[in-house]
Amino acid sequence: MTNPMQARNNCLGKTVVQNLQKRGFEAYYCDTAAAAAETAVSLIPQEHVVAWGGSMTVAATGLLDKVKKMYAVIDRDTAANAEERVEMMRQALLSDTFLMSSNAVSEDGQLVNIDGNGNRCAALIYGPKQVIVIVGVNKIVKTVQDAVARARNTAAPINAQRFAGLNTPCQKTGVCMDCLSATSICNQIVITRRCQPQGRIKVIVVGETLGY
Repeated sequence: MTNPMQARNNCLGKTVVQNLQKRGFEAYYCDTAAAAAETAVSLIPQEHVVAWGGSMTVAATGLLDKVKKMYAVIDRDTAANAEERVEMMRQALLSDTFLMSSNAVSEDGQLVNIDGNGNRCAALIYGPKQVIVIVGVNKIVKTVQDAVARARNTAAPINAQRFAGLNTPCQKTGVCMDCLSATSICNQIVITRRCQPQGRIKVIVVGETLGY
């Protein structure tokens, strides 16, 4: 007997893929995180330099381990100090392939992302030759307004817990306080309603819960 939850995830994921394709995204549906990682690798030419933004989703798929073995990479976590880390983040904006997730996706195929420094959103908008976005079905919401709400009220307060010494209200309360903290991770909110040029952003929807 088919698992009802998985059956629903399959239907929802494929519907969202169709709506993403209508908006110029190159979009795919995969049942599992492992399959998503394999699909992502198939989309990256061997000569590409690969970089990525901070993403629990991408890490959970095992994709980072694969690309580190198979491609030249820009890995900011290997930086010797804070200055080198910033420089590597700048270099990532001109990588060939940039990997990331999305904080939320609306059912009609719009991506919503929220950023502290803006490097992840910047790469999504312009710079790398292609961007591969991996999202679990848990990040799919009804409308773009719901997507913004999810990014601010669900993703950001959870992500805030990952950073020591952030000292934002949401890190202390677990709730978005619409703060103006100097260490806020909600400085940039980007809605990508269409992919231009067509196909540059490739979205892989996964029928599992991944990331925040």
